[in-house]
Formats: sequence, C-alpha cells, structure tokens
Amino acid sequence: MSPFPDGAPCWADAMFPDVAAARDFYGQVLGWTFDDLGEEYGNYTMALVDGKPVAAVMPVMPGPDAPALWNLYLATSDAAAVTGRVEGLGGTVAMGPEDVGGFGITSSLRDPAGTAFSLWQPSTHPGFGLTEVPGAYAWAEVYTRDAAATDRFFPELFGYQVGVMEDPEMDFRVWSVEGRPVLGRMAMTDDFPPEVPSYVNVYFSVPDCDAALDTAVRLGGQVHYGPTTTRFGRFAALSDQQGASFSVIDTSTTEGEMPPMT
Repeated sequence: MSPFPDGAPCWADAMFPDVAAARDFYGQVLGWTFDDLGEEYGNYTMALVDGKPVAAVMPVMPGPDAPALWNLYLATSDAAAVTGRVEGLGGTVAMGPEDVGGFGITSSLRDPAGTAFSLWQPSTHPGFGLTEVPGAYAWAEVYTRDAAATDRFFPELFGYQVGVMEDPEMDFRVWSVEGRPVLGRMAMTDDFPPEVPSYVNVYFSVPDCDAALDTAVRLGGQVHYGPTTTRFGRFAALSDQQGASFSVIDTSTTEGEMPPMT
C-alpha cells in the first residue's frame, strides 16, 4: 500500500549526463547527501535529507542525447489499470507498466498536451521519505500549452476535485484528492519561449530562497523567474548547470492574501 493517495505526487527523479556534477550542485543548493545503489540498479542514486530519501539522480540512458530534466511520479494502487485508460483519454503511453527491481511498478506517460509524467505503484520503495522540510519535495505544477486537453485528462484519470483560482492575470487550477490539494495546473502564455513544451515543475523546500539562488548561480545555474514572495511562500524558478528546470520555495516567508478559489 502506498502512503500517498492515488493521484498524489509520491516521488521525483532526474537523469543527468554528469551525475557527479548534479550531486555537487544539489548537495550544495538543497543540502542533499547521496546513496548510490550501484551498477545492478544503473547507479540510481538516492538523494537523502536526514538519512531519508527525498528524490533521486541517475545517468542518462544510452542512445540519442537526452536533456537533463526532472520527472514527477504520481501514486497509484494499480499501475496497469491506470495505464490502460491513458490512450482512451487522449494521452500516450511511452513505457510500461513494468517492475523496477522489486522496488515498485512504473509507467511513463504523456497527457494530450505532451506533458511527461510517471506512475508509481510501490513495493519496497514507498516514495518520499520526507516532504515539506528543507531539501525535500514541496509542491508541483503542470504547465500546459493546451489547458482544455490537460483539464479533461488528469481529473478524469485520477478523479481530482478541481478548484479554479479567481485571478484575471492567470489561468490556474488546483487539483485535490479527498479535499487535499496535490497539484497545480498553470496555462502557459506567450511569455514562455515557443520551444518550451508542456512540462511538470517540481518545487523543493529551502530555508532561504535568496541564499539557495545565490548558491545555484555560483555553481552555474540560471534563474528564470523570481524570486518573488506570495501568500504561499517566497519562490523562484531556475535550472541547474545541466539545464534541468525546477523551483525552490521558502514557505515560511509569505505575503498577501489567499486568492479566492471556486
């Protein structure tokens, strides 16, 4: 049984051309330590906070050059059943379902707008060992170039309850499971470069957003947005020195009122 309800984010990992450089970058920016599972598991390397797994890094697969990027896993109690419904809802099955060394069962999927994500049905690896503490997963948002298609796909696949933020400056929704918000959905505008596809943005908690950005930039990272302070925290969007995009957020620093939601 998963400790996370079906449809909730439960794990994140990323492939990198240079895993040693990724370990150095995230070790300094997020305070991670690492546990390499060895060649038997493709040098899949757990990122740890206080000795508990919060994410993972790994080498890119052999073949054509692949970009460094973060991948989000959504919990499921039946990966085969969920995967079997994806194409009927207009999505794409890239891989799976398949067993991953006894740790769990996964599928790699895309929604109709091309947003890549994965499923995780746990066995011996339940997912995040910690969340919402410095260095750990905090939140995630689906950024989509086809909001209508994405809005049909995800709530139908996972049974999300949908909240619409009443903000004339953005098209933002919150998806909830059993009344608990689990994911955001942001409609991409012309402010995004045309070459940027639909994607999932993963947020990691930090005790000081500005200090994390200073460290990231010193190590070759790039800031794309922010830092800015909102009702939810002070956050910024950035990429590491290998081009993998993510966000950091200090939830202890807030400003403004909670926007109305319908």
